[in-house]
Amino acid sequence: MVGRRRGRTNFGCLFGILLLVSVVYFGVNVGEPYLRYYRFVDGMNQEARFSSQFTDEQIQARLAALADSLGLPEAAGKVRVQRQPNRISLSSSYYERVEMPLIVRDILFSPQVEWTH
Repeated sequence: MVGRRRGRTNFGCLFGILLLVSVVYFGVNVGEPYLRYYRFVDGMNQEARFSSQFTDEQIQARLAALADSLGLPEAAGKVRVQRQPNRISLSSSYYERVEMPLIVRDILFSPQVEWTH
């Protein structure tokens, strides 16, 4: 007589798959705001590097447009520009809401860039 399996599943495999799906789901939810933050900081670095070619108002307008295109909250586009001889500093501050089942968090992001000419 051939051995029979009674419709049992390998719970270890199912648990592993469930764990992997959960990690991916939560990683995407939490990772997206951080990815947008790093893209915004990269844009701030670029603006700081070429700041000698633009006025403070032009830099603020360009960074506000970048924040809007990245889908950041309106507060992110309100960039403070401080110039000193041979140095520029750009900074902003904003909250992003991360919503997951049973958990809602507001994360504070404070991107800052300094560039010396």
